[in-house]
Amino acid sequence: MNIGDFLSNLFGSSGFATMDWKQAVMILIACVLLYLGIVKKFEPLLLVGIAFGMLLTNLPGTGIYHPEMWFDNSKPDYMDVLQNGGLLDILYIGVKTSVYPCLIFLGVGAMTDFGPLLANPKSMLLGAAAQLGIYCAFLIAVCFFTGNESAAIAIIGGADGPTAIYVTNQLAPHLLGPIAVAAYSYMALIPLIQPPLMKMLTTKKEKLIRMEPPKNVSKAAKIIFPIMVTIITALLLPSVAPLLGCLMLGNLFKECGVTERLSDTAQNALMNIVTLLLGISVGATATAENFLSLNTLLIIGLGLFAFCFSTVGGVLFGKLMCWLTKGKINPLIGSAGVSYGGESVPYGGKKIRPRQSSAHARNGPQRGGRHRLCRRGRYFPRYFPLNQYKRKTARRAVFLLRAVGGLRKFFLFCAPFTLAFCRESVKIVWLNFNPFVR
Repeated sequence: MNIGDFLSNLFGSSGFATMDWKQAVMILIACVLLYLGIVKKFEPLLLVGIAFGMLLTNLPGTGIYHPEMWFDNSKPDYMDVLQNGGLLDILYIGVKTSVYPCLIFLGVGAMTDFGPLLANPKSMLLGAAAQLGIYCAFLIAVCFFTGNESAAIAIIGGADGPTAIYVTNQLAPHLLGPIAVAAYSYMALIPLIQPPLMKMLTTKKEKLIRMEPPKNVSKAAKIIFPIMVTIITALLLPSVAPLLGCLMLGNLFKECGVTERLSDTAQNALMNIVTLLLGISVGATATAENFLSLNTLLIIGLGLFAFCFSTVGGVLFGKLMCWLTKGKINPLIGSAGVSYGGESVPYGGKKIRPRQSSAHARNGPQRGGRHRLCRRGRYFPRYFPLNQYKRKTARRAVFLLRAVGGLRKFFLFCAPFTLAFCRESVKIVWLNFNPFVR
């Protein structure tokens, strides 16, 4: 066998020979998600794992994941998966059996403090109102999807990744990949989605409302709360017992005071391990056949719609409670009713800058309260006296001047090349189309 035949056989047995354009697009999408998770830090703990699982499952010829084992049969044969399945098939068993989401909730419960909720039970109404996006998205989704698929898509508005995965796995497992990617992507973008809506729906007077700190809750109440919630909720809705039971068990580990080691394990080691396995397994479901479709675009759009209306519902109900309590509740806390927590600040919506000491005012870089606008003072003096209303305008002026200067340098750099190109183009046109030359 010569070298040509060897290289031909090597290429024929590689994944390059069997790769189609859909798989190439999915690999590109996975790389983009990796960039967003690593560089932009959009939910990196889960998005990096999901993106890499998406990358692995779309590499042709690896045999690492077989969707036909899961979606072609209503009840998958787990023994067949263990014997003939790939690595991601075996890891996906934890998602299919809802083990990973429940363990995630165990760790979340161990990190949650229900003290503010017990001190102010009225805040539970804000959490309920912040689920408005789920119902609105469901009413729109039923026009394009089935009932189960619409419910799985609408749960994105709850801003809770494990819940979205759990519900989707029960109702529409073939949509798990797009729904998980949309849910965790929008969770990372909540600091960008919520502030414009909060600013639009509230007045300056409402933003400046200062709420009283919550009262202290006894240790006995914190211990009894997860036990009673588990009993009552499981009796009313038995289907939510696995998810909610794990959440309350983790919280009981934290509050009872005799299981510090278990609480620490649930918060750290167990949480990290399950997050790793969950991300890779969920990413494996994002195959080219399921992901590259019009349904994916609809899911992403409906997810954004659900997030926005969840924030709107929470803020509007917060305004209602503010009116009923005669200004004792800041409406901005309504956005925190979204499960992710939001970025609401009940003290004016802005970060408060600490006051400088007199010594620092005399000797520091901001002498006399003057604002340091730019490093060298190229466009303005180094110390430029500005009040808080004129600082933004001055910064915009500096940015505009720097942009103009950069464009000037760019055009000066490109001018010789542009002139040479134009000169050569004129020569070519003159030689080819001038009748006197011929």
